[in-house]
Amino acid sequence: MLASGFAALDAQLPGGGWPRRALTELLLAHPGIGEMRLLGPSLAATLRAGRLVMLFDPPATLSAWALAQLGLDAEQMLVIDGRSRLPGEMPARQASDSLWALEQALRSGHVGALLAWLPSRLRAERLRRLQLAAQAHDGPAFVLREMAAREHPSAAPLRLALQPAGPDRLALQLFKRRGPPLAAPLQLALPPVLSAAAQGKALARAVAAGQTPRDEPLRAAAFVDLAAG
Repeated sequence: MLASGFAALDAQLPGGGWPRRALTELLLAHPGIGEMRLLGPSLAATLRAGRLVMLFDPPATLSAWALAQLGLDAEQMLVIDGRSRLPGEMPARQASDSLWALEQALRSGHVGALLAWLPSRLRAERLRRLQLAAQAHDGPAFVLREMAAREHPSAAPLRLALQPAGPDRLALQLFKRRGPPLAAPLQLALPPVLSAAAQGKALARAVAAGQTPRDEPLRAAAFVDLAAG
């Protein structure tokens, strides 16, 4: 198990943390509700241990500066981007390519933690294959899906539904875990998002210290674009 960084959540997770060798499914009301801040402490711990973090098909461009505020070193992160460059949903072939790459990464045994934003209407059979592959992965593996997926069965042993619960707060419903589901949603206080003024002060302090941070896309990580070629 890997501690989540939130004592109240660890108390409810079987084994006291995020599981290894198994999928953890996070269902989102919409992207950007605090899922990266929720996972930040465990991902930072993985990076500090010298292990790679892989991200598959994030729904938006990632900011290296914002990730740094969560303790995440972009140079140790690998982003796999298999999304189409055309408007609309990911074509089936490109979605299949990304899922294949995710499955291989899980089976490799060389990755510390994985995050994958899965395509909609994912077949149950494909999710079962990912869960089987995760059994060879000695680290946490998070798959992020739309909330509508709650209505369908899943091979993931741990499933949580995430909803915003106010400024810098997140409500988590553990509706599938080893043992009974959690009766009421768990309310977590997330690390605050820096306001524009606070970001300016933080940047000024960094510059005064001889650093030159910039709010730019995650360029330090390596990108593998499966949609190209």
